[in-house]
Amino acid sequence: MKHLSGLDATFLHLETPEMPMHVGSLNVLDLPKGYKGDFYEDAKNFMASRIHLADVFTRKLALMPFDMTNPVWVEDDDIDLDYHVRHITLPKPGTNRQLQQYVARLHSTLIDRSRPMWEFFIIDGLKSGQVALYTKVHHAGIDGQAGVEVGKAIFDLEATGRVVKPPRSRPRGSGYQLGMAELAGAALRNTAQQYVKLFKMAPAIARAIGGLAKPDEKAAEKDAAAAPKKFNLFAPRTSLNVSITNQRTFAGRTISLAETKYIAKHFGVSLNDVVLATVSGALRHYLADNNELPAKSLVAGVPVSLREAGDDTANNQASMILVSLASDITDPVQRLKAINTSSNSSKSTMNRFKAVILDDFPTFAAPWLVSGIASMVGRSGIVNLLPPAANVAVSNVAGAPFPMYFAGALVTCYYPVSIASHGTALNVTVQSYNGRMDYGLIACRRAVPGITEIGDYMLAEHKLLMELTQKHPAAAGARPRRCRRRRSTSIRTRPRQMPRPCPCPLPRRRNRPRARRPR
Repeated sequence: MKHLSGLDATFLHLETPEMPMHVGSLNVLDLPKGYKGDFYEDAKNFMASRIHLADVFTRKLALMPFDMTNPVWVEDDDIDLDYHVRHITLPKPGTNRQLQQYVARLHSTLIDRSRPMWEFFIIDGLKSGQVALYTKVHHAGIDGQAGVEVGKAIFDLEATGRVVKPPRSRPRGSGYQLGMAELAGAALRNTAQQYVKLFKMAPAIARAIGGLAKPDEKAAEKDAAAAPKKFNLFAPRTSLNVSITNQRTFAGRTISLAETKYIAKHFGVSLNDVVLATVSGALRHYLADNNELPAKSLVAGVPVSLREAGDDTANNQASMILVSLASDITDPVQRLKAINTSSNSSKSTMNRFKAVILDDFPTFAAPWLVSGIASMVGRSGIVNLLPPAANVAVSNVAGAPFPMYFAGALVTCYYPVSIASHGTALNVTVQSYNGRMDYGLIACRRAVPGITEIGDYMLAEHKLLMELTQKHPAAAGARPRRCRRRRSTSIRTRPRQMPRPCPCPLPRRRNRPRARRPR
């Protein structure tokens, strides 16, 4: 057995029917040329040969007696692939919007906790002739970066796949669940270890808190002219910050990774700053359409990974920072620079605390206590009255820079499908893949009925930032270079044959004398 950390278990305790706590992705697949088989059966057989490569596919929860502390992971030796891998056929005409709506519906249902907490759906019936793969895994088992590692287990670099060794045979357990005495003993030992760990880290935590009172000399030296006028403790209230229902709506959009990198380099900011600026501009337009744009700046909750390099453990190792979206600034370039300033400040503060942030902490009596509070807060409507900490959740995950294959089919896109929560009805998660930036927008349908409008405004904002690179001088150290442009689109099932010409300035060629051949 393996104990869930305090952070992992929090995603279980906070889950309610209105707020499922699983994450997923939507991939559209190109079948091999001339394919005549049954892809659902092929995908199921493919997964049968791969599930032993990642723990998330083979472990399930064992609950503690009376829910007195966090559950543990145990191996499941009776996995029903007919349940975990399912088949859906879209009704005609099989449009992309139908696909998105079906994914939103699938994402709104809870995962069965008595089984390994993952589900795959093979969706056909698309008018393009392609198939889609929608996956969902409970957040208690993985975070964004761990999800990328899970992807390495099921995706290949070539259509022919790779040779995977079968799992070693193990004796089958005699019981479906562990005994109560065994679980209770494990719970007490783990709780004691958590308190010991907390006691040992207390001096380091105290030093980190005391360090906040000291000024950051490096930050003071930086130019803060582009910073937001004022960063408030709470974000302004908007229609995005309400109690949510279990109804979901989803939209996917694609933006060129090369263009995003070019914008970041031109203005001397990070790739994530450009993502935040794109979301900020889109929300400015969306809220202004209904005269809802607040005078104060919107705030984004941005997950930050605490994972050490090379750590591929299937668990959660992340925290969150608050970044001003500078939505009170009209000029897009000044807004981008203000976001960069706010982001750097929040990251600097996080770095000072990073070493002492606990992802495992004592949780005695937490399961029933936290679950009860989460249900009460969601259904009482108190979220509609309290000031929000953040208006929107925005996450950026680095994915594979090369094409991948699933069961012999080419993965053409990688749209993340994340979590909408009480008080933050909209979540925008971005994953890079093979030269693309795939944006997945998931929201409560009643709170955000115009999610496709937000997606379209994001494309328009990216186009505007790209055009402004021609009108504003490049930041110091940024050299314009040639980039391959991939047109920004919504979810498309077929790549365009003729991409637009790249608007980025080309480097001048110097006339160099040709070397003479020796006679």
